[in-house]
Amino acid sequence: MSSKRMTDIFFNRHAPQTARYQIRLKGENVMKITDVRVRKIAREGKMKAIVSITIDDEFVVHDIKVIEGDKGLFIAMPSKKATDGEYRDIAHPISQSTRETIQGTILEAYNRALEEPVI
Repeated sequence: MSSKRMTDIFFNRHAPQTARYQIRLKGENVMKITDVRVRKIAREGKMKAIVSITIDDEFVVHDIKVIEGDKGLFIAMPSKKATDGEYRDIAHPISQSTRETIQGTILEAYNRALEEPVI
Protein backbone atom coordinates (compact mmCIF):
# COMPACT_ATOMS: atom_id res chain seq x y z
CA MET A 1 0.00 0.00 0.00
CA SER A 2 1.30 3.45 -0.90
CA SER A 3 2.29 5.83 1.89
CA LYS A 4 0.26 8.57 0.17
CA ARG A 5 -3.41 8.76 1.07
CA MET A 6 -6.19 10.32 -0.93
CA THR A 7 -8.63 12.33 1.19
CA ASP A 8 -12.07 13.51 0.10
CA ILE A 9 -14.09 15.88 2.28
CA PHE A 10 -17.83 16.28 1.82
CA PHE A 11 -19.83 19.08 3.43
CA ASN A 12 -23.60 19.56 3.92
CA ARG A 13 -24.94 22.63 5.71
CA HIS A 14 -27.23 22.00 8.71
CA ALA A 15 -27.25 25.10 10.90
CA PRO A 16 -25.13 28.27 11.21
CA GLN A 17 -22.41 26.78 13.45
CA THR A 18 -23.05 23.14 12.67
CA ALA A 19 -21.56 21.28 9.75
CA ARG A 20 -21.67 17.71 8.50
CA TYR A 21 -18.43 16.42 7.00
CA GLN A 22 -17.32 13.06 5.78
CA ILE A 23 -13.66 12.10 5.67
CA ARG A 24 -12.81 9.25 3.35
CA LEU A 25 -9.27 7.91 3.27
CA LYS A 26 -8.71 5.78 0.20
CA GLY A 27 -8.82 2.10 1.08
CA GLU A 28 -9.99 2.71 4.66
CA ASN A 29 -13.20 3.08 6.60
CA VAL A 30 -15.11 6.33 6.45
CA MET A 31 -15.05 8.69 9.44
CA LYS A 32 -17.69 11.40 9.52
CA ILE A 33 -17.37 14.64 11.42
CA THR A 34 -21.08 15.03 12.00
CA ASP A 35 -21.07 18.19 14.12
CA VAL A 36 -18.78 21.16 14.67
CA ARG A 37 -19.62 23.65 17.43
CA VAL A 38 -17.63 26.87 17.67
CA ARG A 39 -17.52 29.09 20.76
CA LYS A 40 -15.77 32.30 19.80
CA ILE A 41 -13.55 33.98 22.41
CA ALA A 42 -14.36 37.70 22.77
CA ARG A 43 -11.25 38.82 24.65
CA GLU A 44 -7.95 39.77 23.10
CA GLY A 45 -5.23 37.16 22.86
CA LYS A 46 -4.00 34.32 20.70
CA MET A 47 -6.84 31.90 21.51
CA LYS A 48 -9.72 32.74 19.15
CA ALA A 49 -12.25 29.94 19.78
CA ILE A 50 -12.93 26.68 21.56
CA VAL A 51 -14.44 23.96 19.39
CA SER A 52 -16.16 20.62 19.92
CA ILE A 53 -16.45 18.06 17.14
CA THR A 54 -18.65 14.97 16.97
CA ILE A 55 -17.43 11.96 15.02
CA ASP A 56 -19.99 9.55 13.50
CA ASP A 57 -22.70 10.89 15.86
CA GLU A 58 -20.99 8.65 18.44
CA PHE A 59 -17.86 10.31 19.86
CA VAL A 60 -17.25 13.91 20.94
CA VAL A 61 -13.94 15.72 21.35
CA HIS A 62 -14.30 18.92 23.39
CA ASP A 63 -11.88 21.79 24.06
CA ILE A 64 -10.08 21.94 20.73
CA LYS A 65 -8.57 25.42 20.62
CA VAL A 66 -8.29 27.70 17.60
CA ILE A 67 -5.03 29.63 18.04
CA GLU A 68 -3.61 32.53 16.06
CA GLY A 69 0.09 31.90 15.53
CA ASP A 70 2.83 33.71 13.63
CA LYS A 71 1.94 31.79 10.46
CA GLY A 72 -1.85 31.99 10.80
CA LEU A 73 -4.59 30.00 12.50
CA PHE A 74 -4.08 26.43 13.71
CA ILE A 75 -5.76 24.06 16.14
CA ALA A 76 -4.50 22.69 19.43
CA MET A 77 -5.99 19.41 20.55
CA PRO A 78 -7.28 19.10 24.14
CA SER A 79 -4.44 18.61 26.59
CA LYS A 80 -3.62 18.46 30.29
CA LYS A 81 -0.56 19.30 32.31
CA ALA A 82 1.54 16.27 33.26
CA THR A 83 3.46 15.94 36.52
CA ASP A 84 6.65 17.02 34.74
CA GLY A 85 5.03 20.34 33.79
CA GLU A 86 4.68 19.46 30.09
CA TYR A 87 1.29 19.54 28.37
CA ARG A 88 0.17 16.29 26.72
CA ASP A 89 -2.68 15.84 24.23
CA ILE A 90 -5.60 13.91 25.66
CA ALA A 91 -7.02 13.04 22.23
CA HIS A 92 -5.35 13.52 18.87
CA PRO A 93 -5.35 12.18 15.30
CA ILE A 94 -2.80 9.51 14.53
CA SER A 95 -2.05 10.43 10.91
CA GLN A 96 -0.98 13.80 9.51
CA SER A 97 -3.65 13.65 6.80
CA THR A 98 -6.40 13.19 9.39
CA ARG A 99 -4.97 16.07 11.47
CA GLU A 100 -4.96 18.31 8.39
CA THR A 101 -8.53 17.34 7.53
CA ILE A 102 -9.78 17.98 11.07
CA GLN A 103 -7.92 21.30 11.19
CA GLY A 104 -9.34 22.34 7.81
CA THR A 105 -12.86 21.40 8.88
CA ILE A 106 -12.58 23.32 12.16
CA LEU A 107 -11.02 26.41 10.59
CA GLU A 108 -13.71 26.47 7.88
CA ALA A 109 -16.43 26.33 10.58
CA TYR A 110 -14.60 29.03 12.59
CA ASN A 111 -14.42 31.35 9.57
CA ARG A 112 -18.15 30.85 8.94
CA ALA A 113 -18.84 31.65 12.60
CA LEU A 114 -16.93 34.93 12.24
CA GLU A 115 -19.33 35.97 9.48
CA GLU A 116 -22.42 35.37 11.63
CA PRO A 117 -24.05 38.41 13.22
CA VAL A 118 -23.71 38.83 16.97
CA ILE A 119 -27.12 38.50 18.64
